[in-house]
Amino acid sequence: MHAPIAMMQKLAMSAPKRSSISAVVISLNESVNIGRCLASLSFCDDIMLVDSGSTDNTVALAEAAGARVITQDWLGFGRQKQFAVDQAKHNWVLCIDADEVVSAALQTEIQKLDFATDKTAAYRFPRRNHFLGKALNYGEGYPDLSLRLFNRRQAYWSDDTVHETVVADGPVSSLRGDLLHFSEDSIASYLEKQAVYTDLQAEALFARGKMVAPWKCFTSPLIRFIKFYIFRRGFLDGLPGFIHISIGCFTGFCKYAKLIELQRHRDQQ
Repeated sequence: MHAPIAMMQKLAMSAPKRSSISAVVISLNESVNIGRCLASLSFCDDIMLVDSGSTDNTVALAEAAGARVITQDWLGFGRQKQFAVDQAKHNWVLCIDADEVVSAALQTEIQKLDFATDKTAAYRFPRRNHFLGKALNYGEGYPDLSLRLFNRRQAYWSDDTVHETVVADGPVSSLRGDLLHFSEDSIASYLEKQAVYTDLQAEALFARGKMVAPWKCFTSPLIRFIKFYIFRRGFLDGLPGFIHISIGCFTGFCKYAKLIELQRHRDQQ
């Protein structure tokens, strides 16, 4: 009569006891994506959204999904994400963007982690980009390894205004499940995002005193295209892969062109 209960207790005792996880998301006018994003984080113990002033119904959707919402004026990508990490309830944090989704395979892997005995400070995993309705398998689209799950006592976001990264002070391990990235509603909106990113990149390089020769505008995109389209077989992703890599090369061109413009304005003063 009591055998099933004893068996269940034994199984419960043998199961890994992981630390609680806080999921952290930053947002600005992400009503199209936020529901899908937060649904994929339902396995976490705490879900928090830091919003920087959405004028759509992002906040209402997040609250309806059970997320804690904090409003914070924009600090730049790195500082905004670190602010969010600092507000989390738990030391283990999973940081994803509003246009990303934790796949079922990645959810399962994370839930099996035993933080109590593992000495790992952070985990990275592949990010699979989706573009023009296609999951990319090559080129810049995959695996695009991203470090997003970490113990905030041993890792933190860099202060970079764009292309921020997590800096870990301890061992980093890898998971195999995918983080899914849906970055583009349309080519027009995707190009608008890239224009903002290249502005920030050029300004950051200029602030650091980075000098660039005009020929860099030509060689950098060319090398990037050869690397990702040919050597990393981006051509196997068909037309979406070609367009994705071509836009990536164009943004590299724009970054250096904008940096040259900033340098010339400075020299003319």
